[in-house]
Amino acid sequence: MSDVRVNTPARARARVIDRSVERPRSVDAPGRPEEEFVPRERHEGINRALNVVLALIGLVLTLPILVLVSLLIKATSRGPILYTQTRVGLDRRWRRTLALRDSRQEDLGGQVFTIYKLRTMRVDAEKVSGAVWATENDPRVTTLGRYLRKYRIDEVPQLWNILRGDMNIVGPRPERPSIVARLRQDIPEYRYRHRVKPGLTGLAQINQKYDACLEDVRAKVSWDLRYIQQQSLWLDITVMLKTVPSVLLKFQGW
Repeated sequence: MSDVRVNTPARARARVIDRSVERPRSVDAPGRPEEEFVPRERHEGINRALNVVLALIGLVLTLPILVLVSLLIKATSRGPILYTQTRVGLDRRWRRTLALRDSRQEDLGGQVFTIYKLRTMRVDAEKVSGAVWATENDPRVTTLGRYLRKYRIDEVPQLWNILRGDMNIVGPRPERPSIVARLRQDIPEYRYRHRVKPGLTGLAQINQKYDACLEDVRAKVSWDLRYIQQQSLWLDITVMLKTVPSVLLKFQGW
């Protein structure tokens, strides 16, 4: 799930652009056993190598843009160039054989990590409101930040998260611990999406527009669970290729 950004006052409608992937059933469908959401087996070594290579290429190609944007951020607003947040990533506890390796004292839904983005808001954006979802025409966003968000340039530093192993290029979008805690209460099957590493983009981002209500979040979770069931190298490549026009043409929720 992408960073949950409310973009319209009414519910955004899902639109399937990947017809090779069956539309997922509602996550609220009764009688769906937990075993249904076991991630599909794949060669993780090959997957990791692909992510590292593509992330390195991406950083090299975007380096001039990052330098220019960094200078513009410093020149147009007070505060740091990079913005960091704590996000919830892979949950290793769901497999008993892996749980012994995890030393987390509190169950936040997954292993937390620091995500990196180019700053698009004022430095005191959440001083009063705390962790909240961004909205359309959010007054906390700077003028430059609106353009960075429009074309997702602010997300480019997450390639470093991919190199670190916090994320993959494709996977469910990571969220903040406080928001994860709320969504785990509202959507019982939300916790299953943490059984794989979070991603920079995913099935939800190329098949559905921004979230406008909780039902839209449920729909995106359904796409995330479908990805878990069908994950493969070819599916990842397909999602990556479809992400580019989704960003440039603002076709879907990326």
